Amino acid sequence: MVRTALRVILEAEPDLEVVGEATTGAEAVSVVRAARPDVVLMDVRMPEIDGIRATEQILATLDAPPRIVVVTTFENDSYVYDALRAGAAGFLLKRSAAEDLVQAVRLVARSDSLLFPAAVRALAAEYGSRPQAAAPPWVNRLTEREAEVLRLMAKGMTNAEIAAALGFGAATAKTHVAAVLAKTGARDRTQAVIVAYESGFIRPR
Repeated sequence: MVRTALRVILEAEPDLEVVGEATTGAEAVSVVRAARPDVVLMDVRMPEIDGIRATEQILATLDAPPRIVVVTTFENDSYVYDALRAGAAGFLLKRSAAEDLVQAVRLVARSDSLLFPAAVRALAAEYGSRPQAAAPPWVNRLTEREAEVLRLMAKGMTNAEIAAALGFGAATAKTHVAAVLAKTGARDRTQAVIVAYESGFIRPR
C-alpha cells in the first residue's frame, strides 16, 4: 500500500519517473543495479536484508550509486541513524505530505542541502555520542573557512545560502563543500554532518 501510494504521488509529477519497485532488501539491490535510478526510497525494515544492509550494498557495488532516502515510520529511530551512517542521504516519514515527498526527492537529486537538519541533530544527540580521546586528523586539515562551511552545512544551508552567509560566490561555496567532503572522507553532505557530530567537531544542543 505504501509503495502504491508513493508511485501514484511521484508519477503525477512531469519531471519524475518511477523505474522500479522491490518488496525485499535483496530485491531492492537487484532492481537498483538493473534500473540505475537517480534516487531510491528505501524502507528501513524489510525481509531478507534490511534497508541498512541494502543501502551499504548499493553504495559499495555501484560506481555511480543513486542517492538513497530512508522511508520510516518513526524519525527518532536507531535504524534511521544507522542508515544515515551507512550512506543514506536523508530520511522521510511515511506520513509525510505528498508535496514534502516530491520536494525531498528533488532536493536529494540536486544534492545541495541536508534534509531535516534539526532531525539529524536530534538523531546524532541520541545515537551518535561517542567519547573521543582526540580530534580525528581531518579536523586539523580543515581551513578556518571550511570549518565555517561545515557548521553551516549542519544547519541545512544550501550552497547559495552558505555563499550569502559568508560573503562569497556560489561557485566558491561549492568548492569549499567539495573540500569538506574530501577531507572528512564523507560521501555527501549528510555523511559529513554525521561525521562532524560523531567526532565532537559539532556538538548537538
